[in-house]
Amino acid sequence: MRFTDELRQKADPIWEASFNHPFVQGLGDSTLPLDRFRYYVLQDAYYLSHFAKTQALAAAKADSLEVTNSMAKHVQGTYEAELDLHRTFMKQLNISEKDQQAFEPAPTAYAYTSHMYRASQFGQLGDVIAAILPCYWLYAEIGEQLKNKTPKEPVYQTWIQAYHSDWFMTLVKEQIDRLDQLAETASETEKARWTDLFLKSSQYEYLFWEMAYTLEKWPMEAYRQVPVTN
Repeated sequence: MRFTDELRQKADPIWEASFNHPFVQGLGDSTLPLDRFRYYVLQDAYYLSHFAKTQALAAAKADSLEVTNSMAKHVQGTYEAELDLHRTFMKQLNISEKDQQAFEPAPTAYAYTSHMYRASQFGQLGDVIAAILPCYWLYAEIGEQLKNKTPKEPVYQTWIQAYHSDWFMTLVKEQIDRLDQLAETASETEKARWTDLFLKSSQYEYLFWEMAYTLEKWPMEAYRQVPVTN
């Protein structure tokens, strides 16, 4: 069994919870209230901006120029494809520039990005890949599960098609293969650390759906004077 197969097996209960979350199910059958998706788009655009920076940090930690180049392409792909997709969503959902300027990350979005930066700051390439891989892989599996759904809401259909595409699947496979290659020469201590990072990110993916579905806010929001912007 490959290392990533072991990770997927250990994460299965968490991922099943994501598959069955009302946010994810609502994308497929159009029962998801649009205000929840609107909230998700803003939070995910924030997340992806930091995800791209984490990919860039992974590129800097690579031992070979080939891997550095590959990770740099992933950064470009995040910017050009996923963030462009979110810009399209923002137009369709009437999210104005004022809305974007007033935006601040929810607790879960802030914590998840901080988790990725922690892996990047204190770990090596394998740590970073393990921390970001659930975002790739889980979305690909959700795209596969929802591929035959025909939601009435056009933005939901666009979302499903984006994550069930040959382009996206190629990126997912690259990262899975890269972590397996690193695991071949990794110590048991390193692999245990990667497993922990992978499972924590899987938990955060579930919490991200919950965050959007409940329109999560900071508990003392009414008393804060300075908004959180990074």
